Amino acid sequence: MPVFSISTILQVVVALGLLNVWLVRSRSATSYRGGSARSLKEEFAAYGLPDFVFFFVGAVKIGSAIALIAGIWNESFVLPAAAVVAVLMAGALVMHVKVEDPPVRSLPAFLMLLMSASLCALALM
Repeated sequence: MPVFSISTILQVVVALGLLNVWLVRSRSATSYRGGSARSLKEEFAAYGLPDFVFFFVGAVKIGSAIALIAGIWNESFVLPAAAVVAVLMAGALVMHVKVEDPPVRSLPAFLMLLMSASLCALALM
């Protein structure tokens, strides 16, 4: 039986956040979309990224979310998955700056970066 700790809570929050964005709300407009995008795919286009990057990043984020959930039972998944998410969230922040979004639009990516970096630090302890 897994022990519920700060790390476990962060794993679940990050994983569910990623799955929500990519599987539930990818076609929905939100106040956090970059540029004037009304969907996740439009957001990647607003950043000037080609379609294959959208599909690649989506697959990597969904895979990382699954790995974070699996990490509840097998801790060896946590560090690589959290590190990948942290790098992707840093990239998301750069993209928001690139299109000159107001800082509030970067808030989810910033929080996910903080949580992922915290998971990395906890995994290294």
